[in-house]
Amino acid sequence: MNSNVRPETMERITNAELANKFIEEQISEVRKQVGDKKVLLALSGGVDSSVVAALLLKAIGKQLVCVHVNHGLMRKNESENVVEVFRGQLDANLIYIDATDRFLDLLKGVADPESKRKIIGKEFIEVFAEEARKLDGVEFLAQGTIYPDILESIKQAEGKKAVKSHHNVGGLPEDLKFELVEPIKLLFKDEVRVVGETLGLPHAMVYRQPFPGPGLGVRCLGAITRDRLNALREADAILREEFDKNGLAEKVWQYFIAVPDIKSVGVKDDSRYEGWPAIIRAVNTKDAMTATIEEIPYAVLHKITQRITNEVEGINRVLYDLTPKPTGTIEWE
Repeated sequence: MNSNVRPETMERITNAELANKFIEEQISEVRKQVGDKKVLLALSGGVDSSVVAALLLKAIGKQLVCVHVNHGLMRKNESENVVEVFRGQLDANLIYIDATDRFLDLLKGVADPESKRKIIGKEFIEVFAEEARKLDGVEFLAQGTIYPDILESIKQAEGKKAVKSHHNVGGLPEDLKFELVEPIKLLFKDEVRVVGETLGLPHAMVYRQPFPGPGLGVRCLGAITRDRLNALREADAILREEFDKNGLAEKVWQYFIAVPDIKSVGVKDDSRYEGWPAIIRAVNTKDAMTATIEEIPYAVLHKITQRITNEVEGINRVLYDLTPKPTGTIEWE
């Protein structure tokens, strides 16, 4: 599968039998391409990079070097889960970098959403490049490119307005000269998930919620502070836990909490209590170009509100965003 065009005759991967066939084909192609050389992979914990990692581990084992950068903007326990699955269960050669202070120091006082995205993206590349330069014998870079990324890149090349930018390797420094390894680049997201489950990855990892590259950095609205970021992380964990308990986790395409940099007056322990609002966003979409609002049962919303306002320090209100796309975007920033 060296071409960037998916053959019309290519059968869609809808079950484990087809997934196993695809996996065996890719193992053979990767071994042929890589030989005895090392392959470097930025492992975010998202489904695409996780599936690539699991596939390459089967193909080349310890020749794969995974780098997971925790920029301090991950959801609760996500970095820990990545380390546990890939280092603890799959015995991957994993380099874990906690760059929390580095990122948050750079973001201090930065309120503009685009500025935050650029800082996070640029610094992530810098951290990854620093680690890459420390490694000897690495000639290949693996990435979780999937077919929609290619289709959107083609649209950009044709002069059409991009749906979104795909950084992948495009922003890496010129002195990092790697040959690309992209074993799932002709698959759609649903096919990637089938392959991931067939490879034995945890269900929660395979069906991980879509998560922006800047992570919680674009959900902690305005200038990021550590206390508000911590409140956001805890509130988001409660939302995901309650959605899972109530059968909504796989019914809703994307759901999350956003916490703006505003405070309102509330009451706690019979005293005035100023706190931030937690805004729930839950949408369904097929192509991410439009989105509808999921109708969450009031009993579930009440439970989420009760837990967040009682358990999360700094939050005194819970709001539900009813705005479809358009006019609202899926993310707030």
